[in-house]
Amino acid sequence: MNLVEGIDLTNNLSIPAEAKKGLFKCRVTYRETIEKVEFEPYSIRPVHSLRLVNADDVNYPYKYANRGKLQDLFAQRRNADDVLLAKNGFITDTSYANIVFRKGEKWFTPDTPLLPGTRRACYLSEGCIEALPIRPEMLHEFDEARLINAMISLEKSPVIRIENINW
Repeated sequence: MNLVEGIDLTNNLSIPAEAKKGLFKCRVTYRETIEKVEFEPYSIRPVHSLRLVNADDVNYPYKYANRGKLQDLFAQRRNADDVLLAKNGFITDTSYANIVFRKGEKWFTPDTPLLPGTRRACYLSEGCIEALPIRPEMLHEFDEARLINAMISLEKSPVIRIENINW
């Protein structure tokens, strides 16, 4: 049985009063049952540049509390704000968000994400973005990039100019 199907957050989650105003992230740590629920203020990190790094040895199909490998990759960003991950020759994600690329009026996301996020899935199902195999050498074909995750919408994401993606 899928663990997520066995945990009902509606009966196990109480939002504290201080988390009802402003933007907060809720982190639920669980195994067979809920172990911990945390609320913390959230602000969108200003990401305007990325460094492409190899993530061939990373598997991250679910959100894990242990983000050691992703933190190691993030440490390789040098003077960039974040890293753009490539696995087996294809763009995947950044260290904390899915990525979308604009070409003209259309938005595309890699069809090979490490973690297929919830907002990404929503945008795909609504037809707002399209999944596409994207190799690093294709980046020049796009006009801009933006990061999306459960907390960051396409509209609120900072613009990343393609020329600000370094190798």
